Amino acid sequence: MKKSHVMLGLAALGILFVLGLGLGWDARRWVTGGGPVAYNTATVLRQVQTLSQLVTVKYVMEKVVVMEDVKWFGESRVLLVANGVVKAGVDFSRLKPEDVRVTEKKVSLHLPAAQITDAYLDDRQTRVVERTTGLLRTFDKDLEQTARQMAVDDIRRGAKAAGILKDADDRAQAQVQNLFEQMGLTVEFVGR
Repeated sequence: MKKSHVMLGLAALGILFVLGLGLGWDARRWVTGGGPVAYNTATVLRQVQTLSQLVTVKYVMEKVVVMEDVKWFGESRVLLVANGVVKAGVDFSRLKPEDVRVTEKKVSLHLPAAQITDAYLDDRQTRVVERTTGLLRTFDKDLEQTARQMAVDDIRRGAKAAGILKDADDRAQAQVQNLFEQMGLTVEFVGR
């Protein structure tokens, strides 16, 4: 007897589950009026701008920097092995209404150019390999800081030369395309 009550209860739950799925599907049609959802330029612009600043690429690079301060009475020198991180992406808050055009199920979009959003040294991986101070010189506390700043600048330039901005553009386009495909739209990226 108990077994039949359990089976009956499971069957009832199964029926309620199937009804719930059906009603959920119909509720979507009731809300949208049964037809396709229409998007306008302002709606699409807001959707993209909500991404704000999308960092799409991160490069990790290493650079050896030698910083020397040579005077007639001695030299100071720092040899630094710098491990740096450079991030790049697209700032979607720079999109303007004229950068977006919506026609039925197609969006034409002019994305802002990718830019480097951050460049810094990983202090856990960066190390001073050698530091010398001449016999008649006083310790120069700013020499290492100057070497670190030079390393950040060199790593930023190296990432640009390696193509970080193109990679960031490509990945931003892929992310935006994915967003609009989920909305049921196709995307065309127009040139700069």
